[in-house]
Amino acid sequence: MTAEEAASGTDTGAPGTIGAATSAPGLRERKKQRMYQSVSDAAIALFLEKGFENVPVAEVAAAAEISKPTLFRYFPTKEDLVLHRFADHQDEAARVVTDRPARRTPLEALQRHFLDGLERRDPVTGLCDNPHVLAFQRLMYGTPSLVARMYEYQDRSERALAEALGGEALPARLAAGQIIAVQRILALENWRRIDAGESADEVWPDAVVSANRAFGRLRSGLPH
Repeated sequence: MTAEEAASGTDTGAPGTIGAATSAPGLRERKKQRMYQSVSDAAIALFLEKGFENVPVAEVAAAAEISKPTLFRYFPTKEDLVLHRFADHQDEAARVVTDRPARRTPLEALQRHFLDGLERRDPVTGLCDNPHVLAFQRLMYGTPSLVARMYEYQDRSERALAEALGGEALPARLAAGQIIAVQRILALENWRRIDAGESADEVWPDAVVSANRAFGRLRSGLPH
């Protein structure tokens, strides 16, 4: 998700489709995607204005001009109205590993992917100071139920990455858990510094050093 996409409420999922085959969606799928986008946009605008806990689902449905049952067909929980934007990223690490060049190890591919994200100020890396992105992230990190739901998304990321690394075997699951945790902590530290007032450009050099150091430590402890 680029800064511009996050600011406009449009997430193409580009960072999560590196090396993946793409095809134009059909009419039904395009309508479904537009519905997801319009309902989520309406919800997030209300949440940013009034606070997540202060907006009932009925108000979101009214703003989106749909019924509550229809809303819940698209978004099983209130939290998903916010976090569905991360859905395309749930198997991002797994795709990076699966689609990596033959000469690259999984860790090398994931490290390069994270560094590329820092370079383009991808919000997923936490290194983005776009005001709209920051407002969205403050909403997310400042709402306990959203943080809890985010851990469920990360659990799916771990399972997808473990499958890409070798399946259900314990070593693959342990490696996936460590990798996803490292990426999460790096992103959270970048966001914490920017939220405290530093610019993305100011944080970037340290973010690169920290990422290289973290992946280096992973490399020393995980199979290549």
